Amino acid sequence: MKNSSQQATRAYLAGLDEALSQELKRVLRATACELTDDPARAQIVFCSWQSQAFREATARFRKVPVVVVSRLPEIQAWLDALEAGAADYCASPFEEIQMRWLLETHVQRGPRTTARRRGAAA
Repeated sequence: MKNSSQQATRAYLAGLDEALSQELKRVLRATACELTDDPARAQIVFCSWQSQAFREATARFRKVPVVVVSRLPEIQAWLDALEAGAADYCASPFEEIQMRWLLETHVQRGPRTTARRRGAAA
């Protein structure tokens, strides 16, 4: 996914089980998103809600949108994640159009929304 400076959006994955991680990576690559192992280069973070990863990600990536990833689309988990400061929530099966929307929304326009949401959760 190209941002306004014509560089690929860099995504970092944290705390996901291997199968879910591989599924998400496949779809992110299809959107031309660059996956990074360097958290400092991340423009968006995808992490698990069910682990310590979410708390660590929201603390570490204060200026980067954190999207909670789940196997199941659960309304209550989505609401809980948003209230806790997540930029968004997405569930498997992932689709290219969904990932493009998330990347465009949260990387190109997201810092204001993410900061506002995290401020409300504090």
